[in-house]
Amino acid sequence: MTTTETGWNFADLWETVATRIPEALAQQQGHRTHTWADFNRRSNGVARALLRPDSAEQDKVAQYLYNSPEYLESIFAAFKVGFAVVNTNYRYAADELVYLWDNADATAVVFHGAFADQCDAVRDRVPKVTLWLWVDDGSGPCPEWAMPYEDAAAAGTDDDVRAPWGRSGDHLLLLYTGGTTGMPKGVMWRQDDLFGVLDANNKKRMPPEQDLDAVAERIAKPGPRNMPAAPLMHGTGLFNALSNLMIGGSITTMEGRHFSAEEFLDDVQHHGINSTSIVGDAFAKPILRALDAEPDRWDISTLRVIVSSGVMWSKETKEGLLRHNPRLIMVDSLGSSEAIGMATNTTTSESSGETAKFELGTSTRVVTDDGRDVAPGSGELGRVALRGRTPIGYYKDEAKSAQTFVVIDGERYSIPGDYATVEADGTVTLLGRGSQCINTGGEKVYPEEVEECLKLHPSVADAAVVGVPDEKWGEAITALVEPHAGDQVDSAALIAHVKSRLAAYKAPKRIVAVSSIGRAANGKLDYKKLRSDAIADATV
Repeated sequence: MTTTETGWNFADLWETVATRIPEALAQQQGHRTHTWADFNRRSNGVARALLRPDSAEQDKVAQYLYNSPEYLESIFAAFKVGFAVVNTNYRYAADELVYLWDNADATAVVFHGAFADQCDAVRDRVPKVTLWLWVDDGSGPCPEWAMPYEDAAAAGTDDDVRAPWGRSGDHLLLLYTGGTTGMPKGVMWRQDDLFGVLDANNKKRMPPEQDLDAVAERIAKPGPRNMPAAPLMHGTGLFNALSNLMIGGSITTMEGRHFSAEEFLDDVQHHGINSTSIVGDAFAKPILRALDAEPDRWDISTLRVIVSSGVMWSKETKEGLLRHNPRLIMVDSLGSSEAIGMATNTTTSESSGETAKFELGTSTRVVTDDGRDVAPGSGELGRVALRGRTPIGYYKDEAKSAQTFVVIDGERYSIPGDYATVEADGTVTLLGRGSQCINTGGEKVYPEEVEECLKLHPSVADAAVVGVPDEKWGEAITALVEPHAGDQVDSAALIAHVKSRLAAYKAPKRIVAVSSIGRAANGKLDYKKLRSDAIADATV
């Protein structure tokens, strides 16, 4: 199959930037620095390694990586040869990895050495994966079944690599996100649509059709320095990084593999970071605590923009950060993997935004389940819907695609499930997902999955899982457990049980023993009451 080169394609875009500002910084981590020429050259080397005699257009390349230069390099490389990329949550357990890579039809996996044992344990269960690219992180030698990533990158030249089928704006980026039953769904973003959405916030926007001369004209000098505090494996960090590279900026990644406010602030000061992406108070509160504890330690005057998406970001935390840098622009973005930029809340020293209140975008509306617009000030509940450039659906899941991507009044909308009310002044108050989704430290956890896992333990008769407000995590996963008659609830054993079957972040932080979960006759749970019970127990 030969694809005509239509629409915006990130590989074409970034190659143009590399030609325009070859010696400008593109990526850095610790002592490693790569110019835009390096970024392009190394990606060419990886692209050659990915492109094999049996390769096909839109083969899938999975990134099983911590934040690092290799993350974005391997995406660039995949896009060069017309492949799609697949984010991989590095907290996943074996069964979750197998489900993800099998569902995505992954043929190659780029992985940090720290994950070698996990990859080896599932290799025979993912036979479609025929190339394993090992990224050396000092954790051990390259396995015999893998190829050293650095050998491929170092062999790159300035000759841009292309596959026989060329490149297209129709080529995909797959962003896997949690489903209501815990099974991830692959959100299919066309590169042309993703470019259009991300470019919408730029002062000098590009034309609708790909025009690389216009790109060259826009890139007159190196762009801003961005450092994602959020993981690149999630949309918040990745999309923010991609948008920065689109304008010739650079991406700095922290060396630590667990977020440290001190390391974050050290890097902001040392590298002169201009913008960052976070996931609400889970990141912002530790940063504020560090600044308050040592107000004279860091100079963060270069930091101008903080973008948050995924969980609530409190007004009090924003006001606290402004005390340390009055020039900050803090953007709380209401969006998801399925709908970028539904609404925003911007806080500066001149304007203070209320927590959970958003200004709707021009392409956004709040609709009832039967497709009516929620009247401002009515108090009626609706779901936020976004039209325009949205994903084309979920990979290999037409039924779920039809539930989320809906035609209203002749226009196609993305409705991920964010419930809200519309105030009399037109602002939107976000209430959260209609499901019982728990946001913990930026991760989405669905109660049903954890509940079913808990009920596999021989001591558990029934279980309910809720999110309880928590300063560190945003919401702490709390399990209310009803034991079998004669059994006792062993909190440590139950938490270990969940961690042995699911990603560790899905395990409860607390276990509350109850005599009865209190299921209704129809088998349903009263999550509101259960959450209140869990909060009350935590305060005892």
